[in-house]
Amino acid sequence: MTVNLAMPRFLTVGAGALTTAGGALIKLGVCRPLIVTDKYLVSSGATSKLEKVLIDAGCAVAVFSDTVPDPTTSSLIPAVEAVRQHGADCVIGFGGGSPMDTAKAIAVLGQVDEPMRRFKAPSTYAGPALPIVAIPTTSGSGSEATQFTVITDDDSDEKMLCSGLSFLPSVAIVDYQLSTTMPPRLTADTGVDALTHAIEAYVSRKANWLSDSLALGAIAAIGKYLRRAYRDGNDAEAREGMMFAATQAGIAFSNSSVCLVHGMSRPIGGHFRVAHGLSNAMLLPAVAEYSAHGAEARYAACARAYGVAHDTDEDAGATRKLIGELRQLCSDVEVPTPEDYGIDRAKWERLLPVMAEQALASGSPANNPVVPTAAEIVELYEAMYARA
Repeated sequence: MTVNLAMPRFLTVGAGALTTAGGALIKLGVCRPLIVTDKYLVSSGATSKLEKVLIDAGCAVAVFSDTVPDPTTSSLIPAVEAVRQHGADCVIGFGGGSPMDTAKAIAVLGQVDEPMRRFKAPSTYAGPALPIVAIPTTSGSGSEATQFTVITDDDSDEKMLCSGLSFLPSVAIVDYQLSTTMPPRLTADTGVDALTHAIEAYVSRKANWLSDSLALGAIAAIGKYLRRAYRDGNDAEAREGMMFAATQAGIAFSNSSVCLVHGMSRPIGGHFRVAHGLSNAMLLPAVAEYSAHGAEARYAACARAYGVAHDTDEDAGATRKLIGELRQLCSDVEVPTPEDYGIDRAKWERLLPVMAEQALASGSPANNPVVPTAAEIVELYEAMYARA
């Protein structure tokens, strides 16, 4: 089997990696970056630190800080205008998944006069785009290492997966010290998000030798460090482990694919404005239980990597242990159900057929070990709404 692999040209990982940003731009041959970030990172002073590194390297820097959680097509309009006003020759996504997704989208839209829907999966795009530098401040999305961006269409509330090499960062700078101020809720949601990426990359029908090794490494680290990072945000070893695990998982799923959790997660985010990592966390245990019989040996390998099963456990037993641990983990880090989150049951039930069709249309469920029907997706949505 021939496998096409893609990852950033330059990847710098470790404490203090932020200081390499200026040199990275020099290597790329660019000098007019637009930093795409959010208000919090500006107010915290983190953006100023990045600006100084870039200015010291001789760059002319501009900042766009009006990104929104789970970016929408309308939120991209002023960001594209900022690219053009600055005459940017590259964009830097600085923050969590939303600033990085915004940066990826405007890197393309700043060069191509097309609506974002034009780039929606299953099409892929490898045309004109500005170089992208990704600097994550959360340990979850893995977007710094993927060829995907997710943008919600304001007209339909559909969360669109857009893919292709033009959305892949040229540079990823992964500095765990940027994640130490994450509150427990965000630590939990992004951490379970990274675990979802790793598990889905490993059980995907498109898994390969590279994605397998990176996914299992990420699963092992998350099993060791997520609860620690959740309990103590100043645990440097746990923060570093989680940050690297998120990047490993990002490379893994970018080179295999995500599956049913992500297909079902995007409509929840689009219709109910639930953050992507949180909606993945809501879904992971139930979807794993539904899917396990289609790839029992693979789920068992995930259980052993995570540390919840032993080599001597039979695959069926190891898989049961993994599913039990996923439920326990989500309980321990207080992942809410849709009902707990405040989503209205009547609206939820009314939208289930639409959400199921949107999930299938995204293409991700086709990669799942068990490919569901729309009716089965509706049943999974119904089952996850409230805690049993």
